[in-house]
Amino acid sequence: MLVDNGSKRAEATLALRRLSRRLSEHLGTAVHPVSLAHSSKVAPEALNGEPADLLEPFLTRQADAGAEHFLAVPLFFGPSRALSSLIPETVERVNATGRQIQVDVAESLCPLPEGEPRLAAILDRQIRQTIAGFATPRPKAPTVVLVDHGSPIPEVTAVRHWLAGRLESLSEGRYQVIEAAMERRPGPEYAFNGPLLEEALQQLETEQEGAPVVVAMQFIGPGRHAGQGGDVDRICREAASRNQRLEIAMTRLVGEDDALIEILADRTRRKLDSELQS
Repeated sequence: MLVDNGSKRAEATLALRRLSRRLSEHLGTAVHPVSLAHSSKVAPEALNGEPADLLEPFLTRQADAGAEHFLAVPLFFGPSRALSSLIPETVERVNATGRQIQVDVAESLCPLPEGEPRLAAILDRQIRQTIAGFATPRPKAPTVVLVDHGSPIPEVTAVRHWLAGRLESLSEGRYQVIEAAMERRPGPEYAFNGPLLEEALQQLETEQEGAPVVVAMQFIGPGRHAGQGGDVDRICREAASRNQRLEIAMTRLVGEDDALIEILADRTRRKLDSELQS
């Protein structure tokens, strides 16, 4: 199973299916696109007539067909509670009905402390492509705002910190990196998330003179925040409309880069190999 968090936007499920097909072709085995939540609210008509698969009904259906052992390959950057809590809780509920299944979970995309240099390379490549697309060269190096979903878990935000540090090294002085989140819970205990994207752009509006801004999307696929018409797109357009001198562009999404498939394939093989050795 290739597992994402899920979204009420049809584009997210369609993107998950495309990634699953590409990973399946790469591995030479079936890969099922499965979401943890939300996606069942999308009308099948918006999904080429095929409803999205959520984890619990998918596991139940497969168990009834005789399957017992599953591997979840997560489309998550870090150790989300969806992986540590939601998946095990779902397995418990399925097994409580008399079925007996086991779900192993592969590593996330950027396990710390070693990180994932290939993921940083994807972001760096997309940043450089975006910079090359600016209409006119600027005398100052662009500012890159690396933005993620935001998380109440410090270990998840630490992935963004790691990627930002890696990007600073890869930039070779061609851009500078700051960070932002799309969501942050209120209270000082969640200050580790850093500024919200809207706050970061407002600050840059007052500071940036002649330097373009690249919003680097630490998102796999489209959803409420990412993709055309998402919150990031809206916030960037609003910032640009407030300050005509502020040139802002967003990178592509991580899931649009072919190199992600090799990372996912490695996660799959590594987990399968460890299962064979245990």
